[in-house]
Amino acid sequence: MRDVLKNTGRALLSVQRWKARVVLWLAGASVGVAAVLFARLADVAQAALRRLLLHSALWPLLLAPLGFFLIAWITRRYFRGAEGSGIPQTIYALQAEGEEAVPMVMRARIVLARMVLAGAGLFCGGSIGREGPTVHVGAAIAYALGRWLPHRELASQRRLLILAGGAAGVAAAFNTPLAGVMFGIEELSRSFEERASGVTLTTVVLAGIVAIALAGDYTYFGQPILSADAGRLTLGTFAVAIASGLGGGLFCRLLLVSVRGLPSFIGHLQREHRASFALACGVLVALIGLLSGGLTYGSGYVEAKSIFESNAHLPWTYAPARALATLLSYLSGVPCGLFAPSLSTGAGLGELVARLIGVANGVPFAILGMCGFLAAVTQAPLTSLVIVMEMTSQHRMVFPLALTVIIATALSKLLSPPLYRTLAQRYA
Repeated sequence: MRDVLKNTGRALLSVQRWKARVVLWLAGASVGVAAVLFARLADVAQAALRRLLLHSALWPLLLAPLGFFLIAWITRRYFRGAEGSGIPQTIYALQAEGEEAVPMVMRARIVLARMVLAGAGLFCGGSIGREGPTVHVGAAIAYALGRWLPHRELASQRRLLILAGGAAGVAAAFNTPLAGVMFGIEELSRSFEERASGVTLTTVVLAGIVAIALAGDYTYFGQPILSADAGRLTLGTFAVAIASGLGGGLFCRLLLVSVRGLPSFIGHLQREHRASFALACGVLVALIGLLSGGLTYGSGYVEAKSIFESNAHLPWTYAPARALATLLSYLSGVPCGLFAPSLSTGAGLGELVARLIGVANGVPFAILGMCGFLAAVTQAPLTSLVIVMEMTSQHRMVFPLALTVIIATALSKLLSPPLYRTLAQRYA
């Protein structure tokens, strides 16, 4: 007993241990601040685009092609590693065997440029989420602060800090701390280690606290009002699960095939003239937005929330149009997260299923669609389940949501390999 107390006292008084704790706390707080700043930047960019659209719906026909061209050229010329989601870069950093390979995708200027360029992409009309980029930003911040750890702990803690920072990015971006923990375990690490869990939990909690202090406590999609039978399993539950699973799996398949290289002249343009290819993607994104009445611009948050707040009926074309705009935005090379557009696509898909089977209130189906489509895209069912429950505060729907993510993930795996893991292999 005396030896135990002595060892405990040494641990409490150890300068090295306290230094490591302070670094960890600072990492969590910094990720929370960065997530809030990025969210504010994204909101300003989307609000500025909406103001332009009030004057003329044709603005994106100019902004998207020229903006995508410039963003892709700047990214490829000065900030390689800032393109795409940011989650594949984070997974690559976790898997990299040599220490020298990690800083390539974790440089401070890369992640700072990612935030600015993603904001520019939103202003230009891209279908872009900020959650994937926030994962990369959080991982890079934690990794950078890890340099202040005691030297003997740096190598062993590097992977844990990247994991914790990435998970904290999800928690702070959506105000979903449990989902952040699940994302770190299920998607980033694919395993649960006792040592990693403590570091991840601490960083996620601190990031969430700071984000709430700066942005206020909120539920991302509010608290939709549902009927008492919303938690029952029905044929509609299976219909949404199958539709979202097939849709999300097809989306992943198309994205991976397109990233590997498109055929013929388009493929040559994609490989050799990235900026010109981005311009072409911008033209298509603008046309899709124009034909959809502006519904496919931005992250999709406004469109999804309109279903929950007023039971709005989006056009039946919304889900495929949003998915196509997201695919083109990603392929252009613009920093582009997939979480928020996937949630919005799923909400539109679920609402469409409700109308097809003759259900007046499409809100529960939209929630199921969000959960299923995100699970199909990420192939991370637990993360998708927890994140949607935290975003909507609909715990009564746990059984239909759980069934939806199981079916959607299984169908997605039949159509496509894991999206983020496959994309991470490109950085090897």
